[in-house]
Amino acid sequence: MKYFRSYTILALLALLGACTKQLDLTPVSSISDASYWKTADQFDAFVAGVHTAFRNNTTSFEYLGELRADVFGTDPGSSSAFTGEATQGVEHTWLNTLDLDNPGVGDFGGFYFNINQINLLLSKLAATTIVTDANKKYYTGVAHGMRAFYYFQLYRSWGKAIIKTDPTTSFDISNLAKAAAPADSVMALIKSDINQSLASYGGDYSFRAVRSYWSKAATLMLQAEVYLWTSYRGGGAADATVALNALKDIQTNIPALTLLPSFSSVFASTNRGNNEMIFSIHNQLNEASLPFAGTFMPQTGLIANYYDSVGGRKFNVTTDNWGGLLRAPVKIATYRQFDDKDSRKWNSIQGAYNFSGGVYTIAGCFADKYQGEQNAGARVYSNDYPIYRYADLLLLLAEAKVALGQDPTAEINLVRARAYGANYDATVQGYPNQAVDADVKEAILRERFFEFIFEGKRWYDLRRMGDSYVYEYTNITSASAYKLLWPIDRNTLTNNRLLVQTPGYLQY
Repeated sequence: MKYFRSYTILALLALLGACTKQLDLTPVSSISDASYWKTADQFDAFVAGVHTAFRNNTTSFEYLGELRADVFGTDPGSSSAFTGEATQGVEHTWLNTLDLDNPGVGDFGGFYFNINQINLLLSKLAATTIVTDANKKYYTGVAHGMRAFYYFQLYRSWGKAIIKTDPTTSFDISNLAKAAAPADSVMALIKSDINQSLASYGGDYSFRAVRSYWSKAATLMLQAEVYLWTSYRGGGAADATVALNALKDIQTNIPALTLLPSFSSVFASTNRGNNEMIFSIHNQLNEASLPFAGTFMPQTGLIANYYDSVGGRKFNVTTDNWGGLLRAPVKIATYRQFDDKDSRKWNSIQGAYNFSGGVYTIAGCFADKYQGEQNAGARVYSNDYPIYRYADLLLLLAEAKVALGQDPTAEINLVRARAYGANYDATVQGYPNQAVDADVKEAILRERFFEFIFEGKRWYDLRRMGDSYVYEYTNITSASAYKLLWPIDRNTLTNNRLLVQTPGYLQY
């Protein structure tokens, strides 16, 4: 069962890469657990490694959080070039035709590697006296918060999950197999870890590493997400109140957080750690780039055959060098849902058109939120990947208010006003003046769709609000409700014979 393999610190240090280039670490040929943990610098390096491993899970976060929703796919009017140049099985996600051989995401997202590292970090922090008290508390807050995040991913995706809270530092072939715990036990662990994380941080609301280290604010955002989820599943007003208070805690204690005036500037590779970001996965030129970007982008040679109708120009291979291999095309219907006056349309999706007889005809479209930067004639997707940002806080706060019978107008309209900019007319675009506003939950869901597309949130948003929303917006129906969860891949079932396939899918 490969997610419980023994990993040496040497392997972890190999993961660190540029994340530790600020540290003066002596090269070593071999390191064992027994000879590590001797200096504060080694703890610092390990925490950096945990975040590097978290970054390695970016694609899983994106796939689990969005690809099964109503964003991707093809529809009438799509050119054959935009039906996916080489989908390579990715189409099973949005078609919801997953099975044990086409699982969409295998090996539980690869999350157990880092869960084991986090468990090791927690055990060493509990025993050490060489780390400053401030760092010990901060790193303990990081570890519990990040572990809760991983298990929330597992809970929302597979329901049951293997619970592992002790580190595995040795290989014991007789103890490889482990059964998954019930979903309610997983949720209990998530909430316990959140509480321990918050207690460890105490009054420390600081951000580190241009907001790419887990922080107290990140834990509070996770708490809001978790308790909103459970508020719809029996927790009611009590859980919605916990979510509301978590979000207000952030607003009160980190007043610098705000929406940036320009939507596009939030994601620019030149604007890392800006005041809208709460927690993001860090990427940087010559260090790391968005690993899924190429899946969402067309080949440069392909796009050069089409036109940008907004710019009134034909794409070219010099500045439009997307350099991908389109495996996840965006539906034209997705593109058309956006209002032309909404800046999020033009800064999230790129339309590609045929041009004949003076008329533009749409051929397809693709993700354009992360434009990266040009380097030596190539485009590098060096943008940070947001996990939590202030717009998310506002719309979760609006959702918590609705659950408690309070007025969400202020939060919704802050997001809409930024989106429309100079085009904003409160009597037209403002809540409650749009047609969708007749149902406030639909209004919030739609606003989140526009705001967070390609940020790994849409599927989870539909799932959080309830099964009926999944049935309304995707091709899953109540007759195939088992598809709300993901299948376990064949390899994982082979490696752990105590695991049982997600009910409804073909058993192994």
